[in-house]
Amino acid sequence: MGEDQEEEETNVPPGELTAFQYTVLLVLAEESRYGLAIKDELEEYYGTEINHGRLYPNLDEIAEDGLIEKRSLDTHTNQYELTEDGYETIRARLDWELSKVITDGERAETVARLIENVDRNE
Repeated sequence: MGEDQEEEETNVPPGELTAFQYTVLLVLAEESRYGLAIKDELEEYYGTEINHGRLYPNLDEIAEDGLIEKRSLDTHTNQYELTEDGYETIRARLDWELSKVITDGERAETVARLIENVDRNE
C-alpha cells in the first residue's frame, strides 16, 4: 500500500464510525486490551452479550482505518491499542458533541463539573 493510500485510510471522519466502533475506541482510550477484555468491557457497558462475529470484524475495520493498532500476543490472542489518529478521532467527536450540548453558561458549568469529577477519580 502506498503512502498516499495509507494517508487516506487514516483520516476517518468521526461521523463515519458506527456508535459501536466509537465505543470500542473509548474503551481503548483508557488502556490497550486484548480482544476478550474489550468484549467484557463492552458487555458491561451495553448490558448484553457481544458476539465475536460483531466484535472482531469491527476491530479489524477500525484497525485498517488506522484508528487502533492490532498486535499478535500469541497464535490466538491479539492486543489492541488506540493510535494517535484514534485519539484525534475521539477528540474531534467530543469537540463536535460538546459544541451541540454547551449552549449556555449553565450547561458549560455542568460539563466542567463532570470533568472535575473525572479528575478527582484518577
